[in-house]
Amino acid sequence: MNEKIVLDHADLAARIKDLRAEGKEVVFTNGCFDLLHVGHVRLLRGAKAEGDVLVVGLNSDASVRELKGEGRPLQSEEERAEIIAALRFVDFVTVFTGLRCDDTLATLRPNVHAKGTDYTPETVPEAPTAEAIGARIAIVGDPKNHATKDIISRIRDLGRGA
Repeated sequence: MNEKIVLDHADLAARIKDLRAEGKEVVFTNGCFDLLHVGHVRLLRGAKAEGDVLVVGLNSDASVRELKGEGRPLQSEEERAEIIAALRFVDFVTVFTGLRCDDTLATLRPNVHAKGTDYTPETVPEAPTAEAIGARIAIVGDPKNHATKDIISRIRDLGRGA
């Protein structure tokens, strides 16, 4: 398995604690990342710019299904984790099982919780958890909406000859 992919949250929390003790700023961001596209890359690159170490939390297959419907995810959590870990600016990838990443955020205790431009600091679902652990919220990425569902729709339209 890729050394960047750390599924044990306690192990990852210990690594993060050590990195923070070295003076590193740790950034956490999360999402389904079901079909990697330029919006995701810009989000992740922007998140990395907020600190020294980037940890990406992936929704589990079950949580993607619950959030997006029975036809999703398009790729397994293992495949999604491997793709995200291949990006040079991603330091760690982990998977969380809930609909939201509050428990993972509370366990890892990053300095920064980064979210995409479809949020404002006030609308970030995990804002109370971030505040409770002293993490700053950063809104990063491309302001243009690059929704996976739109890409899927275009692919389906191509298949229908549209």
